[in-house]
Amino acid sequence: MQFIVALLKKLPIVPIFAVIIALIIGMFIGWGTKDFKDATPDYLRADLQVDYLRMAIDSYRVNQSPDLAVQRWQSLGAGAQPAFDTIQKDAGNTDPSVIKSYGELVAKALSTGSGLPQPETGSGSLKTQTTIIIFGSVLVLGVMAAAGFYLFRFLSKRGSGEVTPTMQSVEISRNAEKTNFEQLGLAPPITQNMTTYVLGDDLYDESFSIDTQAGEFMGEYGVGVSEAIGVGEPKKVTALEIWLFDKNDIKTATKVLMSQHAFNDPGIRSRLEPKGELVIVTPQAQILLETATLQLLATVVDLEYGRGPLPDNSYFERITLELAIWPKQDPLKNSPKQNTEQ
Repeated sequence: MQFIVALLKKLPIVPIFAVIIALIIGMFIGWGTKDFKDATPDYLRADLQVDYLRMAIDSYRVNQSPDLAVQRWQSLGAGAQPAFDTIQKDAGNTDPSVIKSYGELVAKALSTGSGLPQPETGSGSLKTQTTIIIFGSVLVLGVMAAAGFYLFRFLSKRGSGEVTPTMQSVEISRNAEKTNFEQLGLAPPITQNMTTYVLGDDLYDESFSIDTQAGEFMGEYGVGVSEAIGVGEPKKVTALEIWLFDKNDIKTATKVLMSQHAFNDPGIRSRLEPKGELVIVTPQAQILLETATLQLLATVVDLEYGRGPLPDNSYFERITLELAIWPKQDPLKNSPKQNTEQ
């Protein structure tokens, strides 16, 4: 189960797939709620179609344009005849002779084929909607095919016995022995986790929730890649960023764990200083982060530098951190802070 959770956090296809699906859903929602432009009167309610035809008849009385009269009739589509029948039964303020004349004109024009071509009533929108549906379907199928191919390659690697960096990191963290803080005279932490970065895990980014025993959310903490050096793949990670979020604090506590080379490089230091306090990583080092109500103690359980054409001790081959959280206590009581200072 831990492997699956770690895998889902690191698969790039998951956020990409989610974004594309969201875009497709957004297109359909947008199309369904879009405003009509240049819509014809056949979209109107029946009573409004009657009003429209009354105005068309009154206009014909004034301008006497047969083409315009027929065009307006045709723009009502199937609703034209019912609207005309209603007007014949209830002429209202319209001259009955004009109504009769208008009806005869339209009937003659349509029977002899001299009327204007029937306007498209919604066929354009239907075409556009069909195009969007086809495009969306093709896009969804493409994404599903890409996701299937990606997972097939991943499962093929597993079946072939190839061990991925993600699998290595999960296994190392699972086998790492956690500190028994009670034996050191400390209260047991609220939460305690191991996390491992392995060279090749370019998407390394671990985060954990902080909850009380009653299930109340208190905050989050985690660690991820902060800086890489050199070129090419995989990334040569030279610094990690560790952070602690407290729901009762307006600021997230952050420290940057740097390789020996990065810590001594002025250029790298200047880029990373805005992110938080810079700390050089050494085996068994302990780094403390504090917020208004929480304390995070990070312990460097294991550290191995990479070997290659880059400077010595410049990037991590592997690093395992133990992250433990306590509530911030009264300074007189025993706490992680006091133990790291002793």
